Amino acid sequence: MKYRLALAAIAAGVSAQELYITTTGYTARPQCTAAAATPSYRFDPFEYSQNETVRYATSVPSPTTIFTFGPGSAEALEIWGTSLLTTTWGSWLPNQTHITATDTDDKYGQAAWSSQWQAASLVNYTGVGLYTSTVSPTPVPSSELVLPPRDYFGPTDCYNFPEDFMFGVAASAAQIEGAIGLEGRAPTLMEKLVRDESPKDYITNENYYLYKQDIQRLAAMGVKYYSFSIPWSRILPFTVPGSPINEEGINHYSDLIDYVLEVGMEPVVTMIHFDTPWYFLKDTNMSAAADIGYTNGGYWHPEFVDSFVNYGKILFTHFADRVPLWTTFNEPLLYAFNFTGIHNVVQAHAELYHYYHEELKGTGKIGFKLNNNFGVPKNPENQTDIDAANRFNEMQLGGFGNPLCLGEQYPESILKTLPGAEPLTTEQLDYFANSTDFFGVDPYTATVVSAPDGGIEACSKQNMTTNSLYPYCTTQETVNIYGWNIGYRSHSYVYITPTYLRSYLNYLYSTFRKPIIIGEFGFPVYNEASKDLTDQLFDSPRSTYYLSYLSETLKAIWEDGVHVLGAFAWSFMDNWEFGDYESQFGIQVVNRTTMERFYKKSFFDMVDFVGARNGLGYPREK
Repeated sequence: MKYRLALAAIAAGVSAQELYITTTGYTARPQCTAAAATPSYRFDPFEYSQNETVRYATSVPSPTTIFTFGPGSAEALEIWGTSLLTTTWGSWLPNQTHITATDTDDKYGQAAWSSQWQAASLVNYTGVGLYTSTVSPTPVPSSELVLPPRDYFGPTDCYNFPEDFMFGVAASAAQIEGAIGLEGRAPTLMEKLVRDESPKDYITNENYYLYKQDIQRLAAMGVKYYSFSIPWSRILPFTVPGSPINEEGINHYSDLIDYVLEVGMEPVVTMIHFDTPWYFLKDTNMSAAADIGYTNGGYWHPEFVDSFVNYGKILFTHFADRVPLWTTFNEPLLYAFNFTGIHNVVQAHAELYHYYHEELKGTGKIGFKLNNNFGVPKNPENQTDIDAANRFNEMQLGGFGNPLCLGEQYPESILKTLPGAEPLTTEQLDYFANSTDFFGVDPYTATVVSAPDGGIEACSKQNMTTNSLYPYCTTQETVNIYGWNIGYRSHSYVYITPTYLRSYLNYLYSTFRKPIIIGEFGFPVYNEASKDLTDQLFDSPRSTYYLSYLSETLKAIWEDGVHVLGAFAWSFMDNWEFGDYESQFGIQVVNRTTMERFYKKSFFDMVDFVGARNGLGYPREK
């Protein structure tokens, strides 16, 4: 894949070097007409003027038609041609082991379910928050929907979003739901992921019981799409095919989906968002060094593919009629662990894609979404740095995009670097080709890439223990060749880099040739968690991030011809960021004592931006 440095080069067909011509002088203002030579000074009578116009958010209109995207549960089950056993279990509460259950001979009974939690050996487990049953929603008061004062500067584009553009917000179950040991859910990787002294996912935002109020708040702000994940371990507490389905879990997410539709929104479902069932990891050395990614997600496990496909088919069977958009895997590279993990993800995704469209005859869309902070060469005139950026992007994206989008072989960088990597057969390439409806990506920011000392090839023959740059074997930074940060810095790894986003969208569409979905994008304002509530709510840097990214997305659509299907803001409220609550990505503040939610300025600014560009009224086509 040839790396094309910047949008202008892509659009104009010029070389990267031509874009870096040194210039001097002040910024041109072509939009300004000639002004009078001197101002006209005068005294006028003074009076206070109204500086603020009271405006309210526009809620999503009630639906007039509910469309379907696949067969109902009974018909879907007949198509699958199998039988499903459904049951319920209790809850795993602090200081209650439940090992006294009498059904010890039932490998899927209460005693067996409880034993999973006992074996997980949670630290400082407090499993019950303020709520233990679903909370009925209440209307959002109009006083909460008054738009905040505008920022002085803002986007000046004149484009509208296409009619099929999906604008929404996103979150994941592990980061907002809580109730981890309640109503039949079994242990996952998330309960064991972070250090013992770090905040856990035990309670988080209590969205499991507050979901209706959360959905009501989104609808009141005019959000059309709600992207969420369903925990595998809450649907199948024993993980594997043939084990019983958790009736409470199915009923919960069925009700959630119904309520999303009831308020006029559309559901978007992710099947796995890092929360691998503990079944795949319970006998694993979690501290073992990975060949790729950062965490052992269990994807390499010999039972993973069949088990995940079975889980996906259960979701399709119960919800495919009402869900228009499915994501199989969220950012799988981060948890792949090794080449087998990558290959298993590709295999499992392709099987579910073929089942959904060819057997179930689903009419919605199914795809995946990847992590990748777009790699740009530190010195765009240095071919070695360009090659390093190519490798970085190829290894992050090509392992999934090459086979699933193009029916092409795994990248050479993967085959020649990762232990045990094997090329795909002709039969596999044919089966994987075009087995995704979209290419999802979470393009939070950009990364400045250069070749390491000693070169890429020497590093690629090592491992994570002997070389910290392995397996990408590139130097990754956040400053450009002149020493400037690549953008305004957040509390975390995110820098505001909207022009790189536009270039990135071009790269993805021209390389993998599938419609693009921005599955997540967001910005944690620096030190926001330590501020007073009113200061947290007035989050102008986050507004700058969202509006600039959306504006550049519009330019990519209209000026560059990139098919961008939608964008989902991360996250619709501050959540558990894998061990802390300090990196606040949310567009709502959450009071962790009362569980109250408060809209931030960026939420208003974003829905106002999209609504003003005809992006909220998505006309559904059959």
